[in-house]
Amino acid sequence: MINQTAIVILNWNGKQFLEQFLPTVIRFSKGAQVVVADNASTDDSISYLKENFPEIRLIQNESNGGFAKGYNDALKHIDSEFYVLLNSDVEVTENWLNPLLDIMEDPKIAACQPKVKSHATQSEFEHAGAAGGYLDVNYHPFCRGRIFNSVEKDLGQYDHPTEVFWATGACLLIRSKLFHVSGGFDEDFFAHMEEIDLCWRLKRANYKIFVVPKSTVYHVGGGTLPYSSPRKTYLNFRNSLFMITKNHEGILFPKMVWRGILDGMAAATFLLKGEFKQFGAVFNSHIAYYGKMRTFLRKRKALKKWQTEFNSTGHFKGNILWNYYGKGVKEFSKLNMRLFRK
Repeated sequence: MINQTAIVILNWNGKQFLEQFLPTVIRFSKGAQVVVADNASTDDSISYLKENFPEIRLIQNESNGGFAKGYNDALKHIDSEFYVLLNSDVEVTENWLNPLLDIMEDPKIAACQPKVKSHATQSEFEHAGAAGGYLDVNYHPFCRGRIFNSVEKDLGQYDHPTEVFWATGACLLIRSKLFHVSGGFDEDFFAHMEEIDLCWRLKRANYKIFVVPKSTVYHVGGGTLPYSSPRKTYLNFRNSLFMITKNHEGILFPKMVWRGILDGMAAATFLLKGEFKQFGAVFNSHIAYYGKMRTFLRKRKALKKWQTEFNSTGHFKGNILWNYYGKGVKEFSKLNMRLFRK
């Protein structure tokens, strides 16, 4: 299946990452089509690619519409059974692709990810994806190997492939047909959490999402926005509200009120710590959400036509905030496994 696969790297002013990681992608992905989709870079990424990698396909988007629109625009021009959406700051390893393609022999699996480890500290998981993603009862995301800012060392404890709730956009293999039929990434997100939203929609159509730890990649992380950036905080809080409004099963209003209270507590914590820009990011995320609420209520209504049977595997019925801050649980394996839906 490797010759039916397109590896698509979205680039925006990332020449240094292309120099560092693109040669390895080409060397360890023989048989697959390698594509760089450029999001209107203002550095010399384009000239560098044309001069040094004339064999790869280059797609030039007209504007920088963010991660979501950038991929949506580029993927319209790529005819392949499978897409691998790969961040430019990811180092792949030998034989990284075959294990991912092997698991896709199951037609009910819509997408999968490898084990994602830190490029800087290679004994540890990386924040974005780690060994597979989950959502708690209030839709806070966390991973096998990473809960909030606590990242575990990789001791082989999560080396078995398993069904999860979401797979990371840092390295996401997905069936192209399902990507397009489900509507692709939601462009209102711009960047952050759009892959969780997409996986959630696929699970609402009874598809599965998997992590395949036999495949390993190393992620720099924070290449475009540092993890501590107020801009990242804003996008994560806003997009989480977008995502919940679209996808929450059951009555929406009580869930959004409760989530607003939790976000208010997070904002107050930032304020007490003197992190005023972070406080402003949370506040502004809610203002932006209210401005888009009607749009997302319409999307919620439209998505009900897409849903068949909701595959809730990977949804944690517990409260990850209480586990982490109240009970001091910092490792995924110490969570109550009976609270994960299967």
